[in-house]
Amino acid sequence: MNTLGIDVGGSGSRLVLLREDGTRCRLDGDRVAVDDDGSNAADVVRNLLDAATRRWPDDIAGISGVGVGATGLASLVERPAALAELVARTVSAPAAVAVDAVTAHLGALGGQGGACVALGTGAIAIGHDGTVDGRWRRVDGWGHLLGDRGSGAWLGRRGLEEALLAYDGVDLGGSRLLAAASDHFGDPRRWPGQIYTRPDRAGLLAGFARDVVELAVDGDAVAVELVTEAGREAARSVVAALGDGTGQVALTGGLRQAGGLLLDAFAGHVAHLRPGAVVVDPWGDALDGAVQLGSRCADGTVVAQEGFVWN
Repeated sequence: MNTLGIDVGGSGSRLVLLREDGTRCRLDGDRVAVDDDGSNAADVVRNLLDAATRRWPDDIAGISGVGVGATGLASLVERPAALAELVARTVSAPAAVAVDAVTAHLGALGGQGGACVALGTGAIAIGHDGTVDGRWRRVDGWGHLLGDRGSGAWLGRRGLEEALLAYDGVDLGGSRLLAAASDHFGDPRRWPGQIYTRPDRAGLLAGFARDVVELAVDGDAVAVELVTEAGREAARSVVAALGDGTGQVALTGGLRQAGGLLLDAFAGHVAHLRPGAVVVDPWGDALDGAVQLGSRCADGTVVAQEGFVWN
């Protein structure tokens, strides 16, 4: 039987079809947006399923389980269980939806116990002991206005803050960030109008994180400190999600591509905060985790937990 996994985030969405013979097919879709009515994650998922059905009708007819991981599911979607019901009706197969941290954890640790922090457009850390009846523990994931410490949106916003300090003449250390941000967004006086009014402003901010990382790699002192700070914030969150014990921890998500500076800061601060915790490389990503969730749906081993997983 075939399995579907869907990952919905602030920078884009992805669907993968895992066929029974092990081959994988992928579709990319829109990023999630947030307005006064909340998240449009359901629309993004529906559009991906429609596109997959048009492209692979026979494969979709043979789906045995679907797993969906989505950002903001617990806080910005009124009834996440309704999304699971929608998916199940659409493909006539068992389905489960989860906050993106759950699928990131399943992907990063391959279904084993430990804690994972996912740094993408947003940031969230999550811990689980790896047993079927275990309970999920969450840290952060409060969105780009209240939290998401160390995320792409956080790093992009911090870069813009330093750029504006340079623009105002308060601290010229961010001069190179100002130049990069001006190339990216134009006249600084127009940044508030460009950013505040956008329903996808988290993704917009995260887009500038790439510029911050590039400057850090090039040795800009302020950018280096921002990327290092992002790694430390990720470490604080993942250690909190681990609970009182030790175990394996991983950093996953798109911002992991920032490379050594971020990863070294993360590993070093984990060692400082929780000696004995083991930092491991991710086994897979959130999309792999969504496929795992879909496989668990097919096996009937998904355990719902309010705020984390719905089926």
